[in-house]
Amino acid sequence: MFLTESFKTAFSLIVHLNAELLGIIFLSLRVSGSALVISTLIGLPLAAFLGFRKFPLKGTFVSLLNTFMGLPPVVVGLLVYLFLSRSGPLGFLALLYTPAAMIVAQSILALPIVASLSYSAIVGVDPIISQSSRTLGATPYQVSLTIMKEARFGIMSGVIAAFGRVMAEVGAILIVGGNIAGYTRVMTTTIALETDKGNFELALALGIILLSISLGINFLLHLIQKKGTIRA
Repeated sequence: MFLTESFKTAFSLIVHLNAELLGIIFLSLRVSGSALVISTLIGLPLAAFLGFRKFPLKGTFVSLLNTFMGLPPVVVGLLVYLFLSRSGPLGFLALLYTPAAMIVAQSILALPIVASLSYSAIVGVDPIISQSSRTLGATPYQVSLTIMKEARFGIMSGVIAAFGRVMAEVGAILIVGGNIAGYTRVMTTTIALETDKGNFELALALGIILLSISLGINFLLHLIQKKGTIRA
């Protein structure tokens, strides 16, 4: 009975567009979306550079990038906290316990995923495409664009995978954001807090929304990968 009532109340909060619920959802999307944009703007050019250039220790750098895909969120949160704290080198910016600090932490988590998966997609393009482009008189820049176009499905998969990672993240943003009501409280941190408080209705409502977003991300990722496989 308790579980049934909790689910009924949770669905009621969603259906009636509870103001607190919407505020938390919009903040989560804003923080994670901003982090995704930043990580993509940095990660995609980095992946292209690694994919099209040869330089010493390139293999080591790529291995490190792959390793960073599994960065523990709490470690990232701790490092960002130390840099942004009052005694840290960036303490003068006063970003700690703000959405900006949360965006920084999530950008660091998303960057290796975008860069590594995009790099894999770029180097995975059939060499015949590059050779054919050069044979037809394409410039190096045009060849690069052609390869990027062929790798677009893999790149999109990397971006979507990174978004899924940051949307479900809790450790880093809890450390640097502080979980302040109405300011830095996002879906994952709210679920953890409200569960501890015994307010299961709000936690369930947010859990349903978060699960729906995760399912949507995975479904979109599946469609993109399927489309890329068919084209190949």
